[in-house]
Amino acid sequence: MSYELKDHTADVAVEATADSLADVFAAVADGMAAAMCADVPAAGQRRSLTVTAEGREALLFDYLDDLIYERDVRGVLPVDNETTVNEKDGEWHLDGSYRGVPLSEVTARDLKAVTYSEMDVSETDDGWRAYVVFDV
Repeated sequence: MSYELKDHTADVAVEATADSLADVFAAVADGMAAAMCADVPAAGQRRSLTVTAEGREALLFDYLDDLIYERDVRGVLPVDNETTVNEKDGEWHLDGSYRGVPLSEVTARDLKAVTYSEMDVSETDDGWRAYVVFDV
């Protein structure tokens, strides 16, 4: 599982690849955290979250949006993301966790929001790929 930060005009994009859909979601979330902060201390407690949506892209959007909400409301940077993703009866579900590093312990750049602009979640011959643009 890996991610790469991409230049995108005035925004920042994350391109991630992984063997599974769940791992590519976690990789994008880790990339989002890296876009906000380069050096992350070992501090923080694990927190859980659950997301449900009508499609894969909507699930990824809502998941990342929830992580930004967690940052804003709890005052933590969500790192070391882990997820499980499944689809049942046309509805997509994500159960995830992250380590919440207190923002007081990091110097973080603000990401305003996740966008649907150019969003892609696709299966490839090598696994899964996701591309997400964030508004800065």
